[in-house]
Parts: sequence; C-alpha cells; structure tokens
Amino acid sequence: MNKNIATKFISIATIASFALGLAGCSSKSTGTSLNAAEVDTSATQEQQSEAETSGEETTEKIVLRGIVDLVPHSEIIEHVRPQLEEQGIYIELVSTAADSTTNERLNSGEIDFNYFQHLPYLESEIEANGYDLASAGGIHIEPITAYSDKYASVDEVPDNAIVAIPNDGTNEYRALRILELNGFIKLDDAARDSLSASVDDIVSYVKPIEIVEIDSAQIIPTKDDYDFFITNTNKALEAGITSNKLFSEGEDSPYANIIAVRTEDLDNPAVKALVDALLSEETQQWIQDNYNGAVIPVVDLG
Repeated sequence: MNKNIATKFISIATIASFALGLAGCSSKSTGTSLNAAEVDTSATQEQQSEAETSGEETTEKIVLRGIVDLVPHSEIIEHVRPQLEEQGIYIELVSTAADSTTNERLNSGEIDFNYFQHLPYLESEIEANGYDLASAGGIHIEPITAYSDKYASVDEVPDNAIVAIPNDGTNEYRALRILELNGFIKLDDAARDSLSASVDDIVSYVKPIEIVEIDSAQIIPTKDDYDFFITNTNKALEAGITSNKLFSEGEDSPYANIIAVRTEDLDNPAVKALVDALLSEETQQWIQDNYNGAVIPVVDLG
C-alpha cells in the first residue's frame, strides 16, 4: 500500500476513535419543563456552556413559561426569580401584556401560568369558554380606585359630575360598589349579592352623577374628559399618573390577583414553589413596602 494512503487511513481512524470516546464520556441533562421549553436567558446558556467546558454534568432545569401584566406583576415575579433559580426553576415571561387571549393560551398549553387576573374574572372566563383552569393561589390585591385631576377629595365632587368606569364584568361591579359605599348610588340587592352589576342595577342616585361606561384601557388616556374616573391601581401605576386619589376598595376586597394554571398542574412542584415564593413573608413585606398601599399583600403581616 502507498505509504501516504496508509497514513491517511490511520489518521481518519484515529479521529473517529477520539470522537466516539468523547461521545461515550459526555453526560447530557435535558432539564424538565411543563412544556419542554428551553430556558431563553443568556445567564442560563452561559451556565450550561461553563458546565460543558468543564466536563461537569449540567443540573436539571425546570422552566415555567408565563404571561403577566407589567406592573406590578412582572416586578413581583422578578423579585422572586433568584429564589426560584436556586431551586432550578426558571421563569420565562412570554409577555408582560396580558390580553383577552391569555387564558386561552394557558388552556392550550402554550404557557404554564398567567398572573394578571382575579378569581371572579377567571371563573367568568371558565364559564364562558369551558377552560380547565384553576387558581393556584391569590398573591396581591389591586384595590380599584377613584381618581381625579380636578378635585382633591370626594367632598369637593359637585352634583352632576361625570365619572368614567370600566365596562367589563367584575370591574364594573367593583366601580359601582365603591360609588355606593361613598354615597353616590344605591345598587339592587341581587346585583350586590352576585358581585355583578351594570348601571341598569342602580336603584337610585343618592348624589346625581353621570356614569360613562368605557373599556378600561381607554379610561386613563381620556381622563381629562371626566370629573373623576375609576380604574385599577395597576393601570394607574403603569401610566404613572399623579391624579388625586378620592376613594378606594378596602383590604377586605375579594379580588386578589392570582396565579392561574391548568387544573392538572395544581400539584406540580414547580408551580407550588412559585406560589410559595410569592406568598413568603419576605415577598409580601416587599409588596407592602414597595407600592405604598397601591398594591396590597394578601398575607396578614401583623
């Protein structure tokens, strides 16, 4: 055999043998996820790269994909992220703008949890669409609040004032209820018992006002058109408004924002770890300290 050809054969065989040896020595950890999604963070990729370079086996990683509102939800999630990563649980926020498709996306398995709604709203979505979803736990309360750029207190609001309120199911009831509690209207008893109401359920106007029902997303952009307006505190925080706060829901509000999951995942250890981190005394104290009453923790901190 030609000496050069023989040398080439030996080189090829040596390379093949070396490659097989590497394959035999390597160890691959796939990591688990509710939906088998990969961690989409540069930090995670860097950790994996370092482990591969050193020849160490990468640890199992669990990914929870979620959709949350921007404020305060994503901020609260970011606060607990380091605690969860210590347990090998990584949160991937698909979006920080929940919308009318968010529960549908959760139900279909596109995401693993969402964090933007209260339980009465979720229940109305389940009833309307047949979703197999459930609350894994209430985390915080965003008291719906009346604001004004024209008046500093509720006593200053004149007769026939124009007020904007959200026109969606439970939030409209919440707005009407605080109007009732603050002496503007009286609601029908049946509406109050059902936690659902519209202007048609107003029995009488204790103080004459004009109520404008509009989409909640349009209230703050058009707030100059009204004497006062009622909206969720998270929307006020996101918009950074400095309007005067006239009155608000109390701490006894039944509308805690929840972590929603598919019913089958209620006992998933990663979901439980997420909820535990959010309900820890440290996190709940952080919520209380960080939002100055605009967001209320559900845990009684004494």
